Amino acid sequence: MDRRRSIKTLFISSVSASVIAAACKNSDNVTLTKTETGSADDADRMPEEKAYNKELKEGVFFTADEMATITVLSDIIIPKDNVSGSASDAKVADFIEFIVKDQPENKDPMRGGLRWLDLESIKRFGSSFTGLNNKQQLEIVEDIAYPYKAKPAFSQGASFFSLMRNLTISGFYTTQIGFKDIGYIGNAPNQWNGVPEDVLKQYNVAYTEKELKECISFDKA
Repeated sequence: MDRRRSIKTLFISSVSASVIAAACKNSDNVTLTKTETGSADDADRMPEEKAYNKELKEGVFFTADEMATITVLSDIIIPKDNVSGSASDAKVADFIEFIVKDQPENKDPMRGGLRWLDLESIKRFGSSFTGLNNKQQLEIVEDIAYPYKAKPAFSQGASFFSLMRNLTISGFYTTQIGFKDIGYIGNAPNQWNGVPEDVLKQYNVAYTEKELKECISFDKA
């Protein structure tokens, strides 16, 4: 399975707007600007916003073992390739740690899902998820990666993986590494020379002298 290609397709077609909009805002609907760590540039923040961000950044929710599992799982979802780095290179685990503190409704689903993952790993292979080899890890992931195909016995795992995937995508594709992966360059200075002359002629319209003077900068050089 080409996970990177599948996830990029999912991201571009359906997940991008809803997931990132939700994951990149705190409870006061303040947009975050540095999603690698969940931090934000405090220069233009109100005092209460600064205090809120500071509290979230200093607090700890996930245990070290849980963070290790999140890191491994996020790299399975978005591995390193010849275009860009992996989810862990983009510090997605730190992003997820921040988001679950900012959106507490995700705490129980994430912790419960991580617990389910370890129990399933022990049941199948006698070790926690991080102690398995890559083939064993992928075997479990394949059973929960597709919600509509997952067996009833894997419903909790499938629900957790959907949340984990959405958070991973949100964290990764709002970083410079993620921008590079999809070729997004953001706003860039440019010059607009107006509608091409052949198109103007096709529709029998033309710019007025005022429009040419005030709105359009032609560069004939």
